[in-house]
Amino acid sequence: MLIHEVMLKSAEDLRQFMFLAMQSSEEIGVHTADGKIADAKSVLGLMSLDYSKPVKVVTEDSHFVKQLSKWSVKE
Repeated sequence: MLIHEVMLKSAEDLRQFMFLAMQSSEEIGVHTADGKIADAKSVLGLMSLDYSKPVKVVTEDSHFVKQLSKWSVKE
């Protein structure tokens, strides 16, 4: 299982993120700091989350995770 922290700052970021997620055959979960979880392939699920803080992306798809670099949270 891969966990990657990202910061999605705009509606366009969210649209691009979901487009990439839809291309994956694996399940992709988006987890917020307050414990909410959404399916990365669900428009309504993604829109229900708070993006004022970074979110964690959980998946088995290493190719998808590599595509997230522009949103990666640098520690």
